[in-house]
Amino acid sequence: MVAPWVAWAGAGVAAAAAALFARMSYEARLQLVQQADVRLERLPQPFDGCKLLFISDLHSRRLTGKTVRQLAGTVDWVILGGDIMERNVPLSQVEHNLKLLAEIAPVYAVYGNHDYKADPDGLEALMAACGVTLLRDENVPLMQNGRRIWLTGVDYPRYKRNDYPPVPQLPTVEGGAECRILVVHDPAWIQKQTAIPADLVLAGHTHGGQITLPWLGPVRLNKFYRQYASGWFDWEQPEAAFRRPRMLISRGFGTRRVPLRLCCPAEMHVLTLRSEPSGNTWMNK
Repeated sequence: MVAPWVAWAGAGVAAAAAALFARMSYEARLQLVQQADVRLERLPQPFDGCKLLFISDLHSRRLTGKTVRQLAGTVDWVILGGDIMERNVPLSQVEHNLKLLAEIAPVYAVYGNHDYKADPDGLEALMAACGVTLLRDENVPLMQNGRRIWLTGVDYPRYKRNDYPPVPQLPTVEGGAECRILVVHDPAWIQKQTAIPADLVLAGHTHGGQITLPWLGPVRLNKFYRQYASGWFDWEQPEAAFRRPRMLISRGFGTRRVPLRLCCPAEMHVLTLRSEPSGNTWMNK
């Protein structure tokens, strides 16, 4: 016969495990839209107040029209930070995501490691059909009232990790470097740079660790990624063309291996560009 206290303890453990699983599943399914004002040193005045929707690491997750369409008319460009799909994700689901995003603003994307492991050729053809611009070590101008800033997409190395070519050069202009936003899937790219060649870098890949523990942090990230797990990072490089670059590393919207998160909820970002000093403001929806 089992003692009553053993039965009570077992029931308590089972209830705690069920509650923890429910919490982890909930965090993985959240559709947080994190909002931030971002001051860029060289941002032309016509771009002040323009908004970017940045989403990274969709993997196998399906976007909902309710979340995306509420942003219609409020964002100027959509940027996808790689891992748009993974193996065994049907292209029909990816098509749903891309068409939904293309409804609200022009979409630009870079590949991540899982895009190359899945179906890079099929994904490229699908992007073209959906009007999404895939950037493979390319610069494109973003225009506003006759002024421009540059968006640079860094391709994920297909055959050898961290084997990045030089960042494509911007056109030479009188007065120095123009404002540049650079998107790269893996933040480890910064290890290859003597100076960060952009005002703003957008990255993903880490999932923020996906499973993190209070006081201990991410349980599956190495030393570099534990330092650069997620959030905002700033540099001072007064001798470089871009003197005060900033980087946002997203926790990403999807998950890898298990559809669970802990202390690391899924997120996407709406970034409001500012040419005047402004503090960051974060708001969950």
